[in-house]
Amino acid sequence: MFLVFVLGAGAAALGAPVRSSYGARITADEPEYLLTALSLAEDRSLDVSDEIAAQRYRAFHEVRLKPQAKVLEGGRMVSPHDPLLPVILVPGAAAGGWLGAKLTLALFAGLLGALLVWTAVRRFGVPIRRAALVVGVFAVSAPFAVYGSQIYPEVPAALAVTAGIACVTGPLDRRALGAFVAGTVGLVWLGTKFIPVAAVLALLVLWRLYRAGRRGESLLVAGALAVAGVAYLAAHLAWYGGLTVYATGEHFAGTGQFSVMGVAPDFAARTSRLIGLVVDRRFGLAAWQPAWLLMVPALAALVRRRPAGWDAVALPLVAGWLSATYLALTMHGWWWPGRQVVVVLPAAVIAVAVWASTRPRLGVVAALGVTGIFNLGWLFAEGWGGRRTMVVDFYETGNPIYRVWSRLLPDYVALNPGDWALHGLWILLSLAVVLHAVRGRGVEESPPGFG
Repeated sequence: MFLVFVLGAGAAALGAPVRSSYGARITADEPEYLLTALSLAEDRSLDVSDEIAAQRYRAFHEVRLKPQAKVLEGGRMVSPHDPLLPVILVPGAAAGGWLGAKLTLALFAGLLGALLVWTAVRRFGVPIRRAALVVGVFAVSAPFAVYGSQIYPEVPAALAVTAGIACVTGPLDRRALGAFVAGTVGLVWLGTKFIPVAAVLALLVLWRLYRAGRRGESLLVAGALAVAGVAYLAAHLAWYGGLTVYATGEHFAGTGQFSVMGVAPDFAARTSRLIGLVVDRRFGLAAWQPAWLLMVPALAALVRRRPAGWDAVALPLVAGWLSATYLALTMHGWWWPGRQVVVVLPAAVIAVAVWASTRPRLGVVAALGVTGIFNLGWLFAEGWGGRRTMVVDFYETGNPIYRVWSRLLPDYVALNPGDWALHGLWILLSLAVVLHAVRGRGVEESPPGFG
């Protein structure tokens, strides 16, 4: 656990100096989170109007910042982002500004890796060295190592989900239930978009308690979550003037806060994201770390065998994936790839760790993983030299491996006939892999710890 913590935190810290864009060290939503953290540290307030007026952002955003928040009564400006991430960043931001905030998140990336190792070993019986290798591969590559140095709530949210899985699959004593409630509530306060995943985890715990005949405890947990939900809504109405943080967003002033999902969303067209989130040429997970392709057979094998705790891995992953597919405005944007699914990728890592508990499969993880580690290392090197940024032009990298590999992946922005052909090919390939996994050998492939 300590080794993976050091590797994960170290890899994320290596990316901290790399610029997000050429006109700013951090960009898009990142300045909003950091300004709120600075306001909380200095004023104990969510109001960032004075920080914006004083152009406090110039230290990390050289070009003039266009605020995302609309002006409220009394001239207040409250950033349209949930406040828990700024609260987490207060010590680091107060001590070290933008770099301190980034290094704080690097520590969270290390903690995420360590907890994933523990969960894979203690809850799913994966041999410790294999768990460390699998988790280590993903910890030091994209997107964990990238979002471990970008000011977004994704990595803390992924840590909360991992803790939730560890609680759901373990003995639900009072301490575990208390930790679960705290982590689930924290997940929601990290971002409204994480509510579907939090809801699935909550239902899993309540179902386990109910089936065990612990009706009183299930009612207490449900009551605690309900009270937390009421407090969440009341605080948002008081601070943001709406049920969600988007009520203060200038972008949603004319269309309403729920237009964050799109004014006229085409949900049928968004179905392509089901596979595009993995194989898109620029914004797919596998474009930068091919080992993410292994989540397909791993999840299929896990569902086929259905060992104890399988639902705590599969269901949150499905909930997060469907949210990214149908509720998110777009999978392409002014950010690093995978932003919409980082929160549930720990579940995919656990599934791959269980699947790779046999030697030949571990070699596949290692071989693909080294490629992904190389990809990120090359990009960081370009970023350190000022030749590339992590948001604007990362896909224009000179990395020869990426440039060849990406040609095998569809471009869901262009979607010319060749891209549609690649889209169909990857669907067929994925279905074939799933079918092979479903027809796998069975229980003899299970790692120690499964009955």
